[in-house]
Amino acid sequence: MMLKEYVRDIQDFPKKGILFKDITPLLASPEATNVCLQKLTEKLKNVKIDKVVGVESRGFFFGTLLAHELQAGFVPVRKAGKLPFTTVSASYELEYGTDTLEIHADAIQKGDKVLVHDDVLATGGTIKAVCELVEALGGEIVQVSFLMELLFLNGGDKIKAYDRFAVMEY
Repeated sequence: MMLKEYVRDIQDFPKKGILFKDITPLLASPEATNVCLQKLTEKLKNVKIDKVVGVESRGFFFGTLLAHELQAGFVPVRKAGKLPFTTVSASYELEYGTDTLEIHADAIQKGDKVLVHDDVLATGGTIKAVCELVEALGGEIVQVSFLMELLFLNGGDKIKAYDRFAVMEY
C-alpha cells in the first residue's frame, strides 16, 4: 500500500510558505490506518511498553491505537493549561518564540518503559521537550515514533539519543 497517497499537501497552511501534510485522508481509510499501525508496532512486538505518550493533538490519533495494540496505558501531553491535574512542564523554542507542554505529574512511574508518539517529526523541538518530561518523571524511552519525518528539517538531530522510527519520510 502506498501510504503517501493518503497524505495530501495543503499549500500555505497554517501560514504562507508552509506545505502542510494533511493526514485526514489516511485517518478516513481503515485499511491505511491499519497498515500504519502495523508498521508502527512491527519493531515493538517483543518489547515491553508500559505507557504510550501521545503529543497534542495529532499524536493522539495513533497514540491511543498504539497503546491499545501494545496493551499499554496512554498518556496525553498537552499545551499549558489543558490538563486538569497537577502537571510538570517543559518549554521549547519555536521559530517565533517559545511554547510550553505539560504532562500529569503522576502519569509516568520511575522505570516505566515508554513509547513517545507524534504525527510528524519536523524541527524536533516539540519531541525533545516531551522526552525531557518523560525522563524527568523517571520514564525510560524505548522509542520515539512518527507517521512522518520531514528529513530536510533535521529534527532527528535533536533526539539522536533515542531509537526513532517514522512510517513515511519526506
